[in-house]
Amino acid sequence: MDMIISCALISMLLPYFAKIPVIIEMHKLGGYNNKQPRAQQHQLSGKGARAVAAHYNCFESLAVFAVAIAVVLGTNTITAATQWLAIAHVIARVLYCVFYWYDLDAFRSFTWLFGIGCPIAMVALSI
Repeated sequence: MDMIISCALISMLLPYFAKIPVIIEMHKLGGYNNKQPRAQQHQLSGKGARAVAAHYNCFESLAVFAVAIAVVLGTNTITAATQWLAIAHVIARVLYCVFYWYDLDAFRSFTWLFGIGCPIAMVALSI
C-alpha cells in the first residue's frame, strides 16, 4: 500500500512542479505578474504556452488517477500489478511534461495514452 500512497502523493505534487517552467517563462515576459498571472500566462507562446498546457494537463490527469487510487484502496485490490501500474502512470506523467516542454509531440501523445491507460487498467483489475 505504501507504493500506491507514494504515487498518489507524487501525482498530487506534479502539477506544482510542472508550474516551474511556466514561472520561468513568465519571468522572461518582464517578471511574474502576481496580480494577474493567468492573463500573463495567456500571453506566453512557444515553450511557455506548452509549459502552461502541461501544467494544466497534470491537474486533468490527477482526477482520473485519484479515482483509480480510490477504487483500488476501496476494493482492497492492492496487488503487484496495480502498484506497477501506479508507478508506470507517474513515470508516464513526468515524461509527458518533459516531452511537452520540448515539443516532442509524438512522444508526448504516446505517453499521454500510456499514462491514461494505467489508471483505467487499475480500475479494471479491481473489478
